[in-house]
Amino acid sequence: VDDSIMQKNLSARILLIDKKYLLKVKTKVLDGRIFLTGKVDNPEEKLKLTKLAWETNGARSVRNDIKIKEDFNFKQSAKDILITSQLKTAMIFNENIKATNYQIDTYKKKIYIYGIALTSNEKDLVIGEAKEILDVENVITSIILVDDLRIQKD
Repeated sequence: VDDSIMQKNLSARILLIDKKYLLKVKTKVLDGRIFLTGKVDNPEEKLKLTKLAWETNGARSVRNDIKIKEDFNFKQSAKDILITSQLKTAMIFNENIKATNYQIDTYKKKIYIYGIALTSNEKDLVIGEAKEILDVENVITSIILVDDLRIQKD
């Protein structure tokens, strides 16, 4: 699938969700890789846009650099950064997880995990590692299995 077609397809589908994203979110497609930037109001919006990008026909990878707008709270931010680094470390040390396939955001003690799992066992391991971390209130995932991606490509 051609990058410009993917770009138009994704932009149109994002606009269908909400016209406000026209100004808030930018997308770029390079060689089947989708890059998202901008600002949204909450993590659920970020997750929705990430999912939409992955569902774009021809998507090979999604890099989500969308930020979440909110008043800065140092103590909360420090806690969230600690949770994110604990999960990243746990994933790196678990040889059954390909840690580079995942992007992790922590927001108010909720972990948001986006990525591709090679197997359903790997997906379960990632979720398990996230739930082991102290102070985590919730784990929200958008983990797609490699096999499911192959089906979309045909």
